Amino acid sequence: MRLRTLTLICAAALLLAATRLTPAASAPEPFYVHSGDTVVFYGDSITEQRLYTAFTELYIVTRYPGLNAKFVHSGWGGDRVTGGGGGPIDVRLERDVFAYKPTIMTIMLGMNDGKYADHTPADDDVFYSGYKHIVETVRQRLPGARITAIEPSPFDDVTRPFTLQPDGYNAVLVKYGDWIKHYAAESHIDVADLNTGVVAMLKKANAADPALAQKIIPDRIHPSPAGHLIMAEELLKAWHARPIVAAVTIDAAKGKIVRSDFAHITDFHASQPLVWTETDDALPLPFAPMLATDRDHTLALAIQSSDVTEALNQEPLVVTGLAPGRYKVTIDGETAGTWSAEELARGINLAVLDTPMARQAMEVRGLTSQHMDLHQIRWRTIQVPLQIFDSPYYYQALKSLDGLESEAVARQHAAAQPRPHVYQIVPAA
Repeated sequence: MRLRTLTLICAAALLLAATRLTPAASAPEPFYVHSGDTVVFYGDSITEQRLYTAFTELYIVTRYPGLNAKFVHSGWGGDRVTGGGGGPIDVRLERDVFAYKPTIMTIMLGMNDGKYADHTPADDDVFYSGYKHIVETVRQRLPGARITAIEPSPFDDVTRPFTLQPDGYNAVLVKYGDWIKHYAAESHIDVADLNTGVVAMLKKANAADPALAQKIIPDRIHPSPAGHLIMAEELLKAWHARPIVAAVTIDAAKGKIVRSDFAHITDFHASQPLVWTETDDALPLPFAPMLATDRDHTLALAIQSSDVTEALNQEPLVVTGLAPGRYKVTIDGETAGTWSAEELARGINLAVLDTPMARQAMEVRGLTSQHMDLHQIRWRTIQVPLQIFDSPYYYQALKSLDGLESEAVARQHAAAQPRPHVYQIVPAA
């Protein structure tokens, strides 16, 4: 019975997401990341998990495949605004930020600064002064860099009782987030709230399935991929991410293309079967392939309990003017699904389905992980622990790993380039 319930959650998440289609906003804000940017994600163990950062990178590489931005993941477990296991803060900044000459830097700290059950007001003063030191140091060394100050992700006080009385430990992090928001306004840096949206998702998930909701942030600190997906959503929304992958509307009765946003259509044949070749400007986030590997079903619950599909993953196909009946939509000869004429007229969201585009995006996800792993090995296995050896082999090893990572990034960008696909709509048998 439990397995059946969880399977239904997955199915419901896809079905619900497939029907949540909103039109593209007019005159949207330009996307925050520009071509040629280098983005450094800086933080503690939550950033070291390389999950919200990986989702963010995956979105950018697949949604803007011509952007050619670089990404460096510089999280170190246990870090506070004063530094930690990777060295004092000025050592961390010099080695793990400034060395890459970023044009964009995100800062997510606070979870460890509050000291959990031993929190005192004096800890707040240390956090505020330390955070200011980070920003001011970055400003001095990289005056042109854009800084996104991140309000810290939540301690899970939603699915379990408080451990810090009277308001719970997340209240400390919310207080830090409020301070960051005001400081960001005063110092003219950007800000992203990675707490409020995740808490809202946790509350909905907890109402739907309390036991499963606890697995979204299993130790109450470090989110599973499900929690990190919503964190990435909040960061990307702060960066004015485009919800639309591609949007196509076809009037079958009149035999014409009504809308083709971020999509290029050729070889359109209006007679039965309806056939066209489409090359989109982007790839969707691979929700369907990800859900297929979601063994504990937390990802499905998080998608179901949030607006991540509306915010990041809309690929609407609308077909009007079809005679009543049911129709099969195929892409490159593979069945994407079967819908009624009424459902197709309302629109289906291809981004949440198992399509060739989603599987291509899943390939990009694997290459994203590959380049992050290579950087992690270079940084944490060779560069930092072996820096005492002033050996030519040490520098050769670093250079070789840099070369391997560059090759992985080149493969990642090549894999993200959209490909043409042949669509067909035929009456279902």
